[in-house]
Amino acid sequence: MPAPKRADLDDFYAQLTPTQHPHLVELQRISLSYAPAVEEKLQWNQPAYLRDGERLWMLQAYGKHCSLRFTPEFFGAYTGEVADAGYECGAGFLKIRYDQDVPEALCRRLIEARLAE
Repeated sequence: MPAPKRADLDDFYAQLTPTQHPHLVELQRISLSYAPAVEEKLQWNQPAYLRDGERLWMLQAYGKHCSLRFTPEFFGAYTGEVADAGYECGAGFLKIRYDQDVPEALCRRLIEARLAE
């Protein structure tokens, strides 16, 4: 069943479970540290980070993990680095289980590479 529609970003964060909340707030903190180069908006029911209207990355919340999502074309070059750091990934996303720490340095490396494109 799809997640309920979120009214806005505050609603998104307010409806996170106690398990999800710390990880997503940490990813939000990391992402917003790049403001004013990016702005946070709700897109596709998830927090998205845009520059000049272009979506650069998104945060996604699932039952057992969260994701930092980029385009598959961008992210493909980083899958080995993600695996070497002990995290799973897929086509365009870094998967972070809730029993893992948020890898801040890796997230920053990915975000900074995306911003440099």
